[in-house]
Amino acid sequence: MSNQKPDLKLIFSLVIVGIVWGTTYLGIRVAVESIPPWFITSIRQGIAALIVLGILIYKKQLSWIGWNNLKFQLIPSLLMIVIANGFTTIAEQSLPSGLTSIMSALSPVIIFIGGILFGIEKPNLKGLIGVLLGFLGVVFIFRNGLEDILDPNYKTGILFLSIAIMSWSAGTVYSKKHTHKSNNIALNLFYQFSISSLIQFVLAFIFSSNTDMNTWSLRSISAVVYLAVFGSVLAFFCYHYALKKVTAVQVSILNYVNTIIAVFLGWLLLDEVITFDFIIATALIILGVFIINYKKK
Repeated sequence: MSNQKPDLKLIFSLVIVGIVWGTTYLGIRVAVESIPPWFITSIRQGIAALIVLGILIYKKQLSWIGWNNLKFQLIPSLLMIVIANGFTTIAEQSLPSGLTSIMSALSPVIIFIGGILFGIEKPNLKGLIGVLLGFLGVVFIFRNGLEDILDPNYKTGILFLSIAIMSWSAGTVYSKKHTHKSNNIALNLFYQFSISSLIQFVLAFIFSSNTDMNTWSLRSISAVVYLAVFGSVLAFFCYHYALKKVTAVQVSILNYVNTIIAVFLGWLLLDEVITFDFIIATALIILGVFIINYKKK
């Protein structure tokens, strides 16, 4: 009988990731009400970088990470923050937060496939069944409304979100493969947030037609601050800590917790409709992800 104590930090990290990132879909939906998407992401990551900078200075851990480590931080910064976070924010201009979260719950399936391709996971029958159930869940969402995809705004949102999901999944697999190369998560995140904020700031001025800050509501600004403090600093730190302890797929299954929370909050606070199709789709995706990760004791 094992007397090994549970890793409380790991448990806390997993809980934070599951709950906090579930609320960020609502936060993004509120932020895009009056602020252009690239400004949201740039300001969000900029605030996050300043917070982490303060922590590093306080702990006297601020230092140059070297060109090799910078290269390792550049890739997840581009994949997970610039592209994944940026495109998700753009997508929520036209997509409900509930639908966005349900589609994003497919990332564990993609990470599972990517893990097999890069030798992190082993192919197996239950994994294949889980993959099929996950995709079936997404198909089920549109079973009575496939014509909606023909709407230009809706179609664009789905496209941006699909790219975001693929990019996040690729970044997670990459981070898992290289997570052992540096132990200072805060220092790595500082460089990731700083890089992504600068890139997104440039993109904001290139692609945002409205740069008048007077039109930004206090409600949207408050949402951006929440996204920075909790969605970026706290949740990203916990996510990377968890990646050091468990597999990428095991961490990614928290997406289904995100989905449930996001759909509920969208219904509670934004009057988004929870249809029977949404419930069935969510159940199928959760079942698929569960099958992928279930192991007999």
